[in-house]
Amino acid sequence: MPTYIHDIAISVPGKSIDQDFQKKIIKEALGKDRMTQAILHRIYSQSGIEKRHTVVKEFHNPEVVNPYLTGTPESTPSTAERNEIYKKEASSLFVETGKKLLDNNPHITKDDITHVVTVSCTGFYAPGPDYDLVKQLGLKISVQRYHLGFMGCFAAFPALKMAHSFCENNPDAVVLVVATELCSLHFQNKTELDNLISASVFADGSAGAIVSQKEPPKKSYEMNGFASSITPNGEKDMAWDIGNNGFEMVLSTYVPDIIEANVGDVLTPLFNEYSLKHDDIDYWAVHPGGRAIVDKIESSLNLEKHQIAASRKTLSEYGNMSSVTILFVLHALLSSNPEKGSKVLPITFGPGLTIESGILTVH
Repeated sequence: MPTYIHDIAISVPGKSIDQDFQKKIIKEALGKDRMTQAILHRIYSQSGIEKRHTVVKEFHNPEVVNPYLTGTPESTPSTAERNEIYKKEASSLFVETGKKLLDNNPHITKDDITHVVTVSCTGFYAPGPDYDLVKQLGLKISVQRYHLGFMGCFAAFPALKMAHSFCENNPDAVVLVVATELCSLHFQNKTELDNLISASVFADGSAGAIVSQKEPPKKSYEMNGFASSITPNGEKDMAWDIGNNGFEMVLSTYVPDIIEANVGDVLTPLFNEYSLKHDDIDYWAVHPGGRAIVDKIESSLNLEKHQIAASRKTLSEYGNMSSVTILFVLHALLSSNPEKGSKVLPITFGPGLTIESGILTVH
Protein backbone atom coordinates (compact mmCIF):
# COMPACT_ATOMS: atom_id res chain seq x y z
CA MET A 1 0.00 0.00 0.00
CA PRO A 2 1.25 3.53 -0.74
CA THR A 3 2.11 5.94 2.06
CA TYR A 4 1.00 9.56 1.85
CA ILE A 5 1.90 12.96 3.24
CA HIS A 6 -1.70 13.97 3.89
CA ASP A 7 -1.00 17.59 4.67
CA ILE A 8 1.73 20.06 5.59
CA ALA A 9 1.16 22.91 8.06
CA ILE A 10 3.47 25.87 8.67
CA SER A 11 3.87 28.36 11.54
CA VAL A 12 6.15 31.33 12.19
CA PRO A 13 6.74 33.75 15.07
CA GLY A 14 4.36 36.70 15.06
CA LYS A 15 6.71 39.34 13.66
CA SER A 16 9.00 39.43 10.66
CA ILE A 17 12.00 41.60 9.83
CA ASP A 18 12.41 43.27 6.45
CA GLN A 19 15.77 42.23 4.99
CA ASP A 20 16.70 45.80 4.09
CA PHE A 21 15.95 46.88 7.66
CA GLN A 22 18.08 44.03 9.00
CA LYS A 23 20.90 45.03 6.65
CA LYS A 24 20.81 48.56 8.06
CA ILE A 25 21.03 47.57 11.73
CA ILE A 26 23.70 44.91 11.11
CA LYS A 27 25.84 47.36 9.13
CA GLU A 28 25.54 49.88 11.96
CA ALA A 29 26.51 47.29 14.58
CA LEU A 30 29.19 45.25 12.81
CA GLY A 31 30.37 47.40 9.91
CA LYS A 32 33.29 48.98 11.74
CA ASP A 33 35.30 49.50 8.54
CA ARG A 34 34.53 50.12 4.87
CA MET A 35 35.45 46.59 3.81
CA THR A 36 33.02 44.99 6.26
CA GLN A 37 30.35 47.53 5.28
CA ALA A 38 30.78 46.58 1.62
CA ILE A 39 30.68 42.84 2.35
CA LEU A 40 27.52 43.19 4.44
CA HIS A 41 25.83 45.33 1.80
CA ARG A 42 26.51 42.76 -0.90
CA ILE A 43 25.55 39.72 1.22
CA TYR A 44 22.19 41.17 2.24
CA SER A 45 21.39 42.77 -1.13
CA GLN A 46 22.11 39.55 -3.04
CA SER A 47 20.42 37.16 -0.57
CA GLY A 48 17.15 36.70 -2.46
CA ILE A 49 15.35 37.28 0.85
CA GLU A 50 12.73 39.98 1.43
CA LYS A 51 11.82 39.17 5.04
CA ARG A 52 12.49 36.70 7.85
CA HIS A 53 10.86 35.84 11.16
CA THR A 54 12.61 35.82 14.53
CA VAL A 55 11.68 35.26 18.18
CA VAL A 56 14.42 37.70 19.25
CA LYS A 57 12.27 40.73 20.03
CA GLU A 58 15.22 43.16 20.12
CA PHE A 59 15.75 42.71 16.37
CA HIS A 60 12.29 44.19 15.76
CA ASN A 61 12.99 47.45 17.54
CA PRO A 62 16.22 49.40 16.87
CA GLU A 63 15.35 51.82 19.68
CA VAL A 64 16.08 49.26 22.42
CA VAL A 65 19.44 47.87 23.44
CA ASN A 66 20.05 44.62 21.58
CA PRO A 67 22.27 42.29 23.66
CA TYR A 68 23.06 40.25 20.53
CA LEU A 69 24.73 43.27 18.90
CA THR A 70 26.31 45.20 21.78
CA GLY A 71 29.64 44.59 23.43
CA THR A 72 32.08 41.84 22.49
CA PRO A 73 31.15 38.41 21.08
CA GLU A 74 31.90 36.97 24.52
CA SER A 75 29.47 39.34 26.27
CA THR A 76 26.43 38.43 24.16
CA PRO A 77 23.74 36.16 25.68
CA SER A 78 25.08 32.82 26.87
CA THR A 79 24.00 29.50 25.41
CA ALA A 80 21.91 28.87 28.53
CA GLU A 81 20.15 32.23 28.16
CA ARG A 82 19.40 31.55 24.50
CA ASN A 83 18.16 28.06 25.32
CA GLU A 84 15.73 29.47 27.90
CA ILE A 85 14.07 31.45 25.10
CA TYR A 86 14.12 28.33 22.92
CA LYS A 87 12.29 26.25 25.54
CA LYS A 88 9.39 28.68 25.68
CA GLU A 89 9.13 29.78 22.06
CA ALA A 90 9.89 26.44 20.39
CA SER A 91 7.40 24.57 22.55
CA SER A 92 4.69 27.05 21.56
CA LEU A 93 5.46 26.68 17.84
CA PHE A 94 5.63 22.88 17.98
CA VAL A 95 2.16 22.78 19.52
CA GLU A 96 0.76 25.46 17.18
CA THR A 97 1.85 23.46 14.14
CA GLY A 98 0.56 20.18 15.55
CA LYS A 99 -2.81 21.77 16.31
CA LYS A 100 -3.05 23.14 12.77
CA LEU A 101 -2.46 19.68 11.34
CA LEU A 102 -5.26 18.17 13.42
CA ASP A 103 -7.66 21.08 12.84
CA ASN A 104 -7.06 21.10 9.07
CA ASN A 105 -7.52 17.33 8.68
CA PRO A 106 -10.78 16.25 10.33
CA HIS A 107 -10.43 12.79 8.77
CA ILE A 108 -7.55 12.27 11.23
CA THR A 109 -8.47 12.46 14.92
CA LYS A 110 -6.09 12.90 17.82
CA ASP A 111 -6.82 9.30 18.84
CA ASP A 112 -5.62 8.11 15.41
CA ILE A 113 -2.05 9.35 15.99
CA THR A 114 0.22 6.39 16.76
CA HIS A 115 3.66 8.02 16.44
CA VAL A 116 5.13 11.48 17.03
CA VAL A 117 8.45 12.49 15.46
CA THR A 118 9.92 15.89 16.33
CA VAL A 119 12.92 17.58 14.75
CA SER A 120 15.14 20.44 15.92
CA CYS A 121 18.80 21.46 16.02
CA THR A 122 18.55 24.88 17.66
CA GLY A 123 17.85 23.97 21.29
CA PHE A 124 17.33 21.23 23.84
CA TYR A 125 15.04 20.42 26.75
CA ALA A 126 13.50 17.34 28.35
CA PRO A 127 10.79 16.30 28.56
CA GLY A 128 10.92 17.62 25.05
CA PRO A 129 8.68 18.80 22.22
CA ASP A 130 7.47 15.25 21.54
CA TYR A 131 6.10 15.22 25.10
CA ASP A 132 4.58 18.70 24.64
CA LEU A 133 2.68 17.54 21.56
CA VAL A 134 1.24 14.50 23.34
CA LYS A 135 0.20 16.44 26.44
CA GLN A 136 -1.06 19.67 24.88
CA LEU A 137 -2.83 18.10 21.90
CA GLY A 138 -4.44 15.44 24.08
CA LEU A 139 -2.91 12.53 22.20
CA LYS A 140 -2.99 9.02 23.67
CA ILE A 141 -0.25 8.57 26.27
CA SER A 142 0.70 5.30 24.53
CA VAL A 143 1.85 7.20 21.42
CA GLN A 144 5.39 6.27 20.38
CA ARG A 145 7.67 9.34 20.54
CA TYR A 146 10.93 10.09 18.76
CA HIS A 147 13.10 13.21 18.58
CA LEU A 148 15.77 13.90 15.96
CA GLY A 149 18.15 16.49 17.34
CA PHE A 150 21.14 18.46 16.07
CA MET A 151 21.20 16.99 12.56
CA GLY A 152 20.86 20.31 10.75
CA CYS A 153 19.10 21.39 7.58
CA PHE A 154 18.47 17.92 6.17
CA ALA A 155 16.77 16.46 9.28
CA ALA A 156 13.19 16.62 7.97
CA PHE A 157 14.11 13.84 5.54
CA PRO A 158 15.12 11.28 8.19
CA ALA A 159 11.90 12.20 10.01
CA LEU A 160 9.78 11.56 6.91
CA LYS A 161 11.68 8.34 6.23
CA MET A 162 10.98 7.19 9.78
CA ALA A 163 7.29 7.97 9.30
CA HIS A 164 7.29 6.08 6.00
CA SER A 165 8.89 3.04 7.65
CA PHE A 166 6.41 3.07 10.53
CA CYS A 167 3.51 3.08 8.06
CA GLU A 168 5.00 0.32 5.91
CA ASN A 169 5.45 -1.81 9.01
CA ASN A 170 1.96 -1.04 10.34
CA PRO A 171 -0.76 -0.01 7.82
CA ASP A 172 -2.79 1.51 10.68
CA ALA A 173 0.02 3.85 11.77
CA VAL A 174 -0.63 7.59 11.62
CA VAL A 175 2.51 9.66 12.19
CA LEU A 176 2.65 13.28 13.28
CA VAL A 177 5.95 14.89 12.19
CA VAL A 178 6.80 18.41 13.43
CA ALA A 179 10.05 20.35 12.95
CA THR A 180 10.79 23.68 14.66
CA GLU A 181 13.93 25.78 14.43
CA LEU A 182 14.84 29.08 16.09
CA CYS A 183 18.04 29.80 14.18
CA SER A 184 18.05 33.51 14.98
CA LEU A 185 18.71 32.72 18.65
CA HIS A 186 22.25 31.82 17.65
CA PHE A 187 23.19 35.06 15.94
CA GLN A 188 26.93 35.60 16.40
CA ASN A 189 28.36 39.07 16.93
CA LYS A 190 31.36 38.32 14.74
CA THR A 191 32.67 39.66 11.44
CA GLU A 192 34.20 36.48 9.99
CA LEU A 193 32.67 35.84 6.56
CA ASP A 194 31.03 32.53 7.60
CA ASN A 195 29.26 34.29 10.47
CA LEU A 196 28.13 37.18 8.29
CA ILE A 197 26.68 34.81 5.69
CA SER A 198 24.88 32.74 8.33
CA ALA A 199 23.39 35.82 9.95
CA SER A 200 22.06 37.04 6.61
CA VAL A 201 19.99 33.94 5.78
CA PHE A 202 18.90 32.03 8.88
CA ALA A 203 15.47 32.52 10.41
CA ASP A 204 12.81 30.93 12.63
CA GLY A 205 9.83 28.75 11.77
CA SER A 206 7.94 25.52 12.27
CA ALA A 207 6.35 23.02 9.92
CA GLY A 208 4.84 19.57 10.16
CA ALA A 209 3.16 16.76 8.28
CA ILE A 210 0.72 13.92 8.80
CA VAL A 211 1.89 10.65 7.26
CA SER A 212 -0.35 7.61 6.83
CA GLN A 213 -1.48 4.88 4.43
CA LYS A 214 -5.08 6.06 4.75
CA GLU A 215 -6.50 7.42 1.49
CA PRO A 216 -6.19 11.24 1.61
CA PRO A 217 -9.44 13.14 0.92
CA LYS A 218 -7.59 16.11 -0.65
CA LYS A 219 -4.52 16.83 -2.75
CA SER A 220 -1.45 15.32 -1.10
CA TYR A 221 1.89 13.64 -1.78
CA GLU A 222 2.45 9.94 -2.29
CA MET A 223 5.86 8.98 -0.90
CA ASN A 224 7.71 6.90 -3.50
CA GLY A 225 11.18 6.70 -1.98
CA PHE A 226 14.23 8.46 -0.59
CA ALA A 227 18.02 8.47 -0.99
CA SER A 228 20.94 9.64 1.14
CA SER A 229 24.50 10.59 0.23
CA ILE A 230 27.60 12.30 1.61
CA THR A 231 29.82 14.36 -0.67
CA PRO A 232 33.52 13.41 -0.80
CA ASN A 233 34.43 16.93 0.38
CA GLY A 234 32.71 19.64 2.36
CA GLU A 235 32.86 18.22 5.88
CA LYS A 236 34.33 21.47 7.20
CA ASP A 237 32.31 23.77 4.93
CA MET A 238 28.97 23.22 6.65
CA ALA A 239 29.12 22.39 10.35
CA TRP A 240 27.22 23.11 13.58
CA ASP A 241 28.75 23.24 17.04
CA ILE A 242 27.89 24.40 20.57
CA GLY A 243 29.70 27.45 21.91
CA ASN A 244 29.50 29.33 25.18
CA ASN A 245 27.51 32.10 23.49
CA GLY A 246 25.10 30.16 21.33
CA PHE A 247 25.51 27.50 18.67
CA GLU A 248 28.09 28.25 16.01
CA MET A 249 27.43 27.63 12.34
CA VAL A 250 30.07 27.23 9.66
CA LEU A 251 28.59 28.00 6.24
CA SER A 252 31.39 28.65 3.79
CA THR A 253 31.16 30.29 0.39
CA TYR A 254 32.23 26.96 -1.17
CA VAL A 255 28.97 25.16 -0.29
CA PRO A 256 27.05 26.06 -3.49
CA ASP A 257 29.99 24.89 -5.64
CA ILE A 258 30.31 21.62 -3.68
CA ILE A 259 26.59 20.94 -4.14
CA GLU A 260 26.75 21.76 -7.84
CA ALA A 261 29.73 19.44 -8.36
CA ASN A 262 28.05 16.49 -6.63
CA VAL A 263 24.31 16.77 -7.27
CA GLY A 264 24.42 14.82 -10.54
CA ASP A 265 26.23 11.85 -8.99
CA VAL A 266 23.83 11.91 -6.03
CA LEU A 267 20.69 11.85 -8.15
CA THR A 268 21.74 9.17 -10.64
CA PRO A 269 21.19 6.22 -8.24
CA LEU A 270 17.80 7.67 -7.25
CA PHE A 271 16.72 7.90 -10.89
CA ASN A 272 17.99 4.40 -11.59
CA GLU A 273 16.22 2.86 -8.58
CA TYR A 274 12.84 4.28 -9.61
CA SER A 275 13.35 4.02 -13.39
CA LEU A 276 13.10 7.76 -13.89
CA LYS A 277 14.87 10.32 -16.06
CA HIS A 278 15.60 13.97 -15.42
CA ASP A 279 12.75 14.97 -17.76
CA ASP A 280 10.26 12.88 -15.75
CA ILE A 281 10.51 15.34 -12.83
CA ASP A 282 7.90 18.10 -13.00
CA TYR A 283 8.95 20.09 -9.93
CA TRP A 284 12.13 20.38 -7.88
CA ALA A 285 11.66 21.18 -4.19
CA VAL A 286 15.18 22.43 -3.45
CA HIS A 287 16.17 23.42 0.08
CA PRO A 288 16.96 27.14 -0.36
CA GLY A 289 19.94 27.25 1.96
CA GLY A 290 20.86 30.46 0.16
CA ARG A 291 20.25 32.11 -3.17
CA ALA A 292 23.51 30.79 -4.65
CA ILE A 293 22.47 27.19 -3.90
CA VAL A 294 19.17 27.61 -5.74
CA ASP A 295 20.94 29.35 -8.63
CA LYS A 296 23.52 26.56 -8.95
CA ILE A 297 20.88 23.80 -8.90
CA GLU A 298 18.72 25.63 -11.43
CA SER A 299 21.58 26.21 -13.87
CA SER A 300 23.36 22.87 -13.48
CA LEU A 301 20.15 20.86 -13.98
CA ASN A 302 18.75 23.18 -16.68
CA LEU A 303 15.51 23.74 -14.79
CA GLU A 304 12.64 25.95 -15.91
CA LYS A 305 11.73 28.86 -13.62
CA HIS A 306 8.38 27.33 -12.62
CA GLN A 307 10.02 24.04 -11.64
CA ILE A 308 11.92 25.68 -8.79
CA ALA A 309 9.58 28.61 -8.03
CA ALA A 310 8.47 27.20 -4.65
CA SER A 311 12.06 27.24 -3.40
CA ARG A 312 12.62 30.87 -4.40
CA LYS A 313 9.26 31.89 -2.90
CA THR A 314 10.14 30.23 0.41
CA LEU A 315 13.59 31.83 0.50
CA SER A 316 12.14 35.26 -0.28
CA GLU A 317 9.37 35.16 2.32
CA TYR A 318 11.00 33.17 5.13
CA GLY A 319 14.76 32.76 4.62
CA ASN A 320 16.56 29.57 5.65
CA MET A 321 14.89 27.91 8.64
CA SER A 322 17.21 24.89 8.69
CA SER A 323 15.30 21.56 8.83
CA VAL A 324 11.93 23.31 8.60
CA THR A 325 12.61 24.90 5.21
CA ILE A 326 12.05 21.92 2.90
CA LEU A 327 8.60 21.41 4.41
CA PHE A 328 7.79 25.07 3.68
CA VAL A 329 8.88 24.47 0.06
CA LEU A 330 6.67 21.38 -0.24
CA HIS A 331 3.79 23.32 1.35
CA ALA A 332 4.22 26.19 -1.14
CA LEU A 333 4.33 23.76 -4.05
CA LEU A 334 1.21 21.88 -2.94
CA SER A 335 -0.59 25.22 -2.39
CA SER A 336 0.12 26.14 -6.02
CA ASN A 337 -2.26 23.33 -7.07
CA PRO A 338 0.08 21.14 -9.13
CA GLU A 339 -1.53 18.65 -11.48
CA LYS A 340 -2.32 15.23 -10.05
CA GLY A 341 0.38 12.72 -10.99
CA SER A 342 3.13 15.34 -11.12
CA LYS A 343 6.53 14.05 -10.02
CA VAL A 344 8.32 16.08 -7.36
CA LEU A 345 11.97 15.70 -6.39
CA PRO A 346 12.73 17.22 -2.98
CA ILE A 347 16.40 17.68 -2.13
CA THR A 348 18.09 19.20 0.90
CA PHE A 349 21.60 19.70 2.22
CA GLY A 350 23.19 19.72 5.66
CA PRO A 351 26.35 19.25 7.71
CA GLY A 352 28.72 16.69 6.37
CA LEU A 353 28.08 17.73 3.57
CA THR A 354 24.98 15.51 3.53
CA ILE A 355 22.54 15.46 0.62
CA GLU A 356 19.07 13.94 1.09
CA SER A 357 16.65 13.52 -1.79
CA GLY A 358 13.47 11.67 -2.70
CA ILE A 359 10.63 11.13 -5.12
CA LEU A 360 7.06 12.23 -4.41
CA THR A 361 3.96 12.05 -6.62
CA VAL A 362 1.12 14.55 -6.32
CA HIS A 363 -1.91 12.46 -5.37
